[in-house]
Amino acid sequence: MSVLLLRLAGPLQAWGSAARFTRRTTENAPTKSGVLGLLAAAQGRARDADLSDLAALEFGVRIDQPGVRLRDFQTAHHADSGKAMPLSERFYLADAVFVAGVAGDPSLLHTLYEALLEPVFLPYLGRRSCPPAQPVTISEPLNTTLEAALREAAWEASARHRKRNANSWRNSHGSHQGPPQLELLLDCPADETPDTTLRDLPLSFDPRHRQYGLRGIRGTQTTPPPLSPPAPSSPPPFHDPTTVLLPAAPRTT
Repeated sequence: MSVLLLRLAGPLQAWGSAARFTRRTTENAPTKSGVLGLLAAAQGRARDADLSDLAALEFGVRIDQPGVRLRDFQTAHHADSGKAMPLSERFYLADAVFVAGVAGDPSLLHTLYEALLEPVFLPYLGRRSCPPAQPVTISEPLNTTLEAALREAAWEASARHRKRNANSWRNSHGSHQGPPQLELLLDCPADETPDTTLRDLPLSFDPRHRQYGLRGIRGTQTTPPPLSPPAPSSPPPFHDPTTVLLPAAPRTT
């Protein structure tokens, strides 16, 4: 089994698993349907294409930086009649960072990795208005288990977030309370009782009849691996842009 890890970071993200009328919510972490939709788009799959191979992949996500929830109001007009549609309420996650992973057949994961390097359709983080701020790929597929890969992956939170949390890990006496704990959300095996259930297993992305099955989720925690020391900085190479300029011709009177 191989594991493909994804870095999901951006100013805004939105990972909805349910929507009622004009209210579009978001989960606290990327959904399996959203991430598989990102992968399918990178491959250039049509909306009505078969998803059985992607849906069979094991999925998990680590919350490296939870972000904050935002609410927005949007208007739209009917494409045919031009009439104004009802005001919609949409929720987003701002300044969040996640490490998501899919595990399964090595050849399929390698194909997905190559698709992310040269995507047919540009990836977005749940909604088209949410582009990623960093490369989605972290590395080539790994030969390990999904949970092990998520536990061992580098902590992708911003330096500011790590610093802010380091200050909160100290109590009033100045003693260290221990390392942070990052939340892991993993597909629950069929023979275990899930901690929660979402209608988040994509069966069809066809806009005429979208279909999603139930997916069991189990939650756990992990400590981020130690940060690697920064590489020693070297002075920038000498650069003088004037070296390509020709001398000015003497002025004639």
